[in-house]
Amino acid sequence: MRILILGAGKMGTFLTDVLSFQHETAVFDTDPQKLRFVYHTYRFTTVDEIKAFNPELVINAVTLKYTFDAFDLVLPALSKDCIISDIASVKTGLQEYYEKSGFRYVSTHPMFGPTFASLNNLGNENAIIIKEGDHLGRIFFKDLYQSLHLNIFEYTFDEHDETVAYSLSIPFVSTFVFAAVMKHQDAPGTTFKKHMAIARGVMNEDDYLLQEILFNPRTMPQVENIRRELKELLQILGDKDADGFKRYLTKIRGNVLGG
Repeated sequence: MRILILGAGKMGTFLTDVLSFQHETAVFDTDPQKLRFVYHTYRFTTVDEIKAFNPELVINAVTLKYTFDAFDLVLPALSKDCIISDIASVKTGLQEYYEKSGFRYVSTHPMFGPTFASLNNLGNENAIIIKEGDHLGRIFFKDLYQSLHLNIFEYTFDEHDETVAYSLSIPFVSTFVFAAVMKHQDAPGTTFKKHMAIARGVMNEDDYLLQEILFNPRTMPQVENIRRELKELLQILGDKDADGFKRYLTKIRGNVLGG
């Protein structure tokens, strides 16, 4: 299959590495400097090159802020039987865009980022395939993610955004709070160092990605849950309520450890 990948960032180059030995691949990026270390694939910087390549599948792996702009740029160069796709972690507006485009489409979300995941060992990582869209496109990505040993889940666009609001907004906001109150430690403990590593990873994420996740209307109820839990914990600490603290620990251990 002829596959065009939009964006030579971390995920774009990772997908190129995975796909280029079984498919004819090309990477498109408007910044030639980003294509310097992309191998075993065509490297495009113009739309005319895309048109000549005539891809059968396009995977949009650009930064979230430019997802729609990238599609707008390349769609005129594609044949109408081409399948277009994205791997965006926020799907807001994508279903409407796809349905208006007139192209077959598939949307997925590999729920691992180069920041934290070991790209050589993804057996504990997950991927979501959106139920709406082209059947053959979904089969392609299911086969791809299975080959990477990912755990695969199938959600609708709405179910995906609900899941992301929970699974990303809570850790992100919790990390923001940690980063906001932390002070430099000359001799940090293990727990502090682990939290610090997470904070550095989150702070290296794209600002627009963080904004889109946290500005999602589904995020606010999750943040309200954090505020309610902090209020309850502050009350327990202020009262030095040993029994209340024990009950609180039992509750949260149940959440984390099960049972």
